[in-house]
Amino acid sequence: MKPRLRVIDSSFASSADLGTGISAALMRRVAGGEIEPTMRLHRTGPILAFGRLDKLRPGYSRAVAIAREHGYEPIERLAGGRAAAFHEGTISFSRATRQAGAYAGTRERFEEMSATIAAALANVGVDARVGEVAGEYCPGEFSVNAGGRVKLAGIGQRVISGGAHVGGLIAVRGAGRIRIVLEPIYAALELDWSPATTGSLALEIGEDDEPLAADRSDPLVARTIDALRAVLAERFELVDAELDAGTRDLATRLRAGHAAP
Repeated sequence: MKPRLRVIDSSFASSADLGTGISAALMRRVAGGEIEPTMRLHRTGPILAFGRLDKLRPGYSRAVAIAREHGYEPIERLAGGRAAAFHEGTISFSRATRQAGAYAGTRERFEEMSATIAAALANVGVDARVGEVAGEYCPGEFSVNAGGRVKLAGIGQRVISGGAHVGGLIAVRGAGRIRIVLEPIYAALELDWSPATTGSLALEIGEDDEPLAADRSDPLVARTIDALRAVLAERFELVDAELDAGTRDLATRLRAGHAAP
């Protein structure tokens, strides 16, 4: 019998700090056994997610200002890593799980999620591989790339007592948009990277890379989410769910902790 996995598609695209608060609340409530393991899958809005190490850089305040100048809402995310850009052409994914000794399973959770993302992107028609591309933004061993050339997805993890949260972004469209905003931000943070390593699903399969407006549905985004659900369904019994009141209330209290200064 497959384990159950709740799936929520609530995005809160216009309130990124609340959206991050939702993820933090789900992580806590799942870890505490109040709700079942939960996956979020949704299209995003323009968000610039900074990691904890970014906050220690002397240019952090300037980087936050640059994000706002480019129309992105800056937030401080749950996991570590470096600055990453979300927009209307990206998908956010995350899974909150409950398990004892969560630190012991850190690598296994990274491996499982990266394999899930790679399998889904392969089903969309991409030569998806797991591994860091030299010079990529927010570098990580479990990034998902296209043919070892360009980064398509990044994955981060947060572990707390009783559970863990693994999540990240997939660039469906808008590689150019990501480069444009991250170039001055990485310069402000004094971090080296190669903009040419930033890719998108659309570019890989020969579609227009420009993200569609938020008020327009994107068939490639929908196709990618369907591919993710299909891979997840091989292992889990997926249960579509709504955001419950308890999680929303907790998220409202936690959101301030994720708003950038």
